[in-house]
Amino acid sequence: MRGFRGSGGRTAVADRLHARHALRLYNEIARRGTPRRILGAMYEQFHGLSERPFSITPDPRYLYLSTRHAEALAHLLYGVRENGGFTQLTGEVGTGKTMLVRCLLERLPERTDTAIVLDPPATRIEFLQNICRELRMRTPRWVENPSSLGAALNRKLLRTYAAGRRTILIVDEAQALGADLLEQVRRLTNLETARHKLLGIVLVGQPELHETLARRDLRQLAQRITARCHLGPLSRAETGEYLRHRLKVAGSSREVFNSRARRRLHRISRGIPRIINVVADRALLGAFVRREHEIGPQLVRLAAREIYGRQGAPAGALWSGATG
Repeated sequence: MRGFRGSGGRTAVADRLHARHALRLYNEIARRGTPRRILGAMYEQFHGLSERPFSITPDPRYLYLSTRHAEALAHLLYGVRENGGFTQLTGEVGTGKTMLVRCLLERLPERTDTAIVLDPPATRIEFLQNICRELRMRTPRWVENPSSLGAALNRKLLRTYAAGRRTILIVDEAQALGADLLEQVRRLTNLETARHKLLGIVLVGQPELHETLARRDLRQLAQRITARCHLGPLSRAETGEYLRHRLKVAGSSREVFNSRARRRLHRISRGIPRIINVVADRALLGAFVRREHEIGPQLVRLAAREIYGRQGAPAGALWSGATG
């Protein structure tokens, strides 16, 4: 039978069976009640790590600045440091938008107030109420007209500006903003003194946001954007650097993923950091169960299958033209 020719073939098949068994054993242990945090701590110790390097929780310490990420962060910082900068940040799910915004928040100038709207509501009143709450403003519970909230917000921003402080509004999932809320955003850009804008704005969203703002009826808003940043996937080389960076932050000084494993992980993930994290974390667990300190492509493939099923990758993730 194919795959069983010679000792090399037998060894390869045995390795595949061993890797598959190891990952299934881990899942069975987890199902039987051993907390994943305990298993995680065990694999951290085995690999010489101080913490899990591939958690999907955004942690600015783990920010890897690819060329595109570095350019985007520079634009964001410039936008918020200028009075009234209006910046648009887009990227597919998992490309690192949230991580970049976390890093931005840590690097904001002193004396900066921030309002963060994570999930845009349906109405202008709710949208303005969210902003007011973020800025610790007292507002009536029942408001019939958004104009009164807009006027109260304007007074607050004027007081903040007079005190030598600046205010930044960050709207996440901004691709979900309807035309009415985008019109409200445009009105917020009108809040100003004779010389300075009172509110810096960062719109963060998926690529649909760029398409929405290109509409003719929204051209007045689009014309006010001072910087547009888009986060694309990592190249193959950047994927390797990304893995090394996160492992180093977590305390490793070794090349845990060999070159073939890095290529396989890049192909599976399409260079999307979130997918890299999920598969790499499971591969580290599998290597711990197998008692192996180096991860090869076979273990990466099996880890991806444990997560995504038989296809071994998220829908549409495998493609022939991988970037280099």
